[in-house]
Amino acid sequence: MAPDLFLKGLMIGFSIAMPVGPIGLLCISNVLTFGMMYGLITGLGAASADAIYGALAGFGITAISSFLEAYSTYLQVIGAMFLCYLGASTFFAKALASSTEESSLTLSRAFLTTFFLTLTNPMTILSFAGVYAGLGIGIGSPNISGALTTTLGVFLGSAAWWLVLSLAASLFKDKMNAESSVWFNKFSGAVIFSFGALALIT
Repeated sequence: MAPDLFLKGLMIGFSIAMPVGPIGLLCISNVLTFGMMYGLITGLGAASADAIYGALAGFGITAISSFLEAYSTYLQVIGAMFLCYLGASTFFAKALASSTEESSLTLSRAFLTTFFLTLTNPMTILSFAGVYAGLGIGIGSPNISGALTTTLGVFLGSAAWWLVLSLAASLFKDKMNAESSVWFNKFSGAVIFSFGALALIT
């Protein structure tokens, strides 16, 4: 394992995940509603998708990249519509999970939700391709070992950000009552819906 590639992957994963957008708001909302583990799982769904796109960029798989670029509009429309649905669901979400069974089901849904959302954003792979090119990663003949090392770093870097965000949000969970939790869900749901609506308009 090349330490420099691993460290670069960590920095790339952390920095790409760091901007707080709809997934970040969803993570915070889920922490405040269901607890820190729920928020972390939410983030890990995005981190897994980041790792997949990072691997594609690292291996230099141009065929898939070209496919994503060619159908980017369709993917963005699907992702935007899903964001609108997700925003509406968050807006009307209850303050607390009603049972262990519901929480367990929601954990798996949280992972798949953010995983799908990230995969339907073709700009993600273009971001990785641009950063990789700038750092000289994946240039020339594909290096399987180097690509895998960088991908592992990307996943762990992204996961580290979601852990930090979940921990930070959990500090406020005990200070919020049911009413304030509902109002935060309404706020974050409205913002997430706005992201989806704006994406559809543009």
